[in-house]
Amino acid sequence: MARSRYLSLDILRGMTVALMILVNNPGSWATIYAPFKHAAWHGFTLTDLVFPTFLFVVGNAMSFSFKKMNSWSTPEFLTKTFKRAAIIFLIGLGLSYYPFVRRTDGEFILKNILDIRIMGVLQRIAVCYLLAAIAIRFLKKKWLVVLSVFILLLYWFLLWYFGGSAPYSLEANAALKFDLLVFNEENLYHGFGIPFDPEGLLSCLPAVVNVIFGYLAGRFIQQSVNKKKLVIQLVIAGLAMISLALVWDVILPVNKPIWTSSYVILSTGWDFIILGALIGILEIAEFKSWSRFFEPFGKNPLFIFVLSGVVVLTMGLIFIGDTSLKGWIYQNVFLSWLSPYNASLLYALLFLILMWLIAYILDKKKIYIKV
Repeated sequence: MARSRYLSLDILRGMTVALMILVNNPGSWATIYAPFKHAAWHGFTLTDLVFPTFLFVVGNAMSFSFKKMNSWSTPEFLTKTFKRAAIIFLIGLGLSYYPFVRRTDGEFILKNILDIRIMGVLQRIAVCYLLAAIAIRFLKKKWLVVLSVFILLLYWFLLWYFGGSAPYSLEANAALKFDLLVFNEENLYHGFGIPFDPEGLLSCLPAVVNVIFGYLAGRFIQQSVNKKKLVIQLVIAGLAMISLALVWDVILPVNKPIWTSSYVILSTGWDFIILGALIGILEIAEFKSWSRFFEPFGKNPLFIFVLSGVVVLTMGLIFIGDTSLKGWIYQNVFLSWLSPYNASLLYALLFLILMWLIAYILDKKKIYIKV
């Protein structure tokens, strides 16, 4: 039973990493099919499910690893947990700074390390892992549920109270205001047209709940005996959470950039349904052949995700004439014979396959790079 459940976890994690790589590496950001785009602001797409699902999977994995971690003394637990979170955070910072130089007028100039983006995907994973791990260590399941509800309601209140007349807007949201108190504008993400970080510090608070829900789901799965009943329970719970989120959306919009509480509930609802479906398909129906593609991603998720970023950034550093290596490959190998949208998608798919080959080789050699 444990082996198949680890398979379900590996496949969910692998699917999540694969989709993260796919949506993060189009041939051109100007030509992306709608399902592979984030919602412009309010709203929810397939791509908006990817990151919270990764956090959910982090929590799910913790439901297994905490059996060992509970045998540690409190000082040992805190030391190892803070160390792991710090390493993941520092890797994220390194990825923000890499490749250390930028090309200006044909010359490479060293980047100012003081201007790098402080937060990011890996940094959020580190913060959420740390806070969730501490909560899980010291609280029983009942109080984890209470804490989760409290966090979601508190965050809703903070957005409403400090957001003024437009609490859920890009310019006025409390998450932005808090980050500007902590960081300089140069250290925030600028992709929204103004300094605003969708992985900011304050919005890590509700994201912790995604990890806790993943942990609670993992514990629930381990304690269940009847698999068919388990799948039904997960699907019903998922549908209930999706319904709650859609009702809540009327007054608190589902929004990934500020990670609203309704967004947490909606994404978790879908995660329950997906996890239930995987258990049904992999464990009850024992239809596993299709899942082999995703297994290697699930075995080295952090390494493959970081590697994909390093490869892309390195390709942007290498130039053929006045065009980066990535741009040259995209224009000459893909865009030369495909429509822009299909060229962009095929580039992303082949990049995904390249990452899969690396993950597959590592898995075959039983090399698992963990923090």
